Amino acid sequence: MSKYTHVLTLIQSATDPQNALSMKQYMRNQFEFLGVKTPARKALIKEFIQNEKATQTIDWQFVNDCYDSQFRELHYVALDYLQAMAKWLTFEDIPNLFHLAKKHQWWDTIDRLDRLIGNIGLTDNRVDDLMIEWSKNEDMWLRRLAIDHQIGRKDKTNAELLAAIILNNLVSDEFFINKAIGWSLREYAKTNPQWVRQFLADYQHQLSSLSYREASKHLN
Repeated sequence: MSKYTHVLTLIQSATDPQNALSMKQYMRNQFEFLGVKTPARKALIKEFIQNEKATQTIDWQFVNDCYDSQFRELHYVALDYLQAMAKWLTFEDIPNLFHLAKKHQWWDTIDRLDRLIGNIGLTDNRVDDLMIEWSKNEDMWLRRLAIDHQIGRKDKTNAELLAAIILNNLVSDEFFINKAIGWSLREYAKTNPQWVRQFLADYQHQLSSLSYREASKHLN
């Protein structure tokens, strides 16, 4: 039995049609669900993940098999797996992560891929130039990923990079881009409120009202 078949069997054992319907509706009917919510999913694959971590080797065949599934929970499993294996991800894995970022696109998976790529960027500054490149991509979801890839870095945030990426997206009228801008600034404001205040002052008339409102939520 392949790893994918094993994990699929585990997840299918907890199928809940009522949950599946509500989860599908929440995601605007874009994906099929088995109805397995996050706590149950993580509990089901806990032993599998622990065994995989012991190998210290990322199995991209397993990841891609999960992402080829029709069920959204299996896409989440792939990301659970990669998050658990994050310390072994390198810049050379980004083409594989790019492949995932181009499939089944929606905020729930993009906002997990951005952390994985952001984590690589903490130890490999080649990610910085790549994120500048992605921030100008015609694919809105790649731009969102670039905007938010530093979320959670706190005092390790590269503010110059954050500013450059946001400035590449100021003209967007796309909700998911403007929300991402506001979110990235709001999170950085928890670490460096003065920098964010100054950025908002400098670009107040170019930022969307959504971005500005989100960014300034916790600023006095």
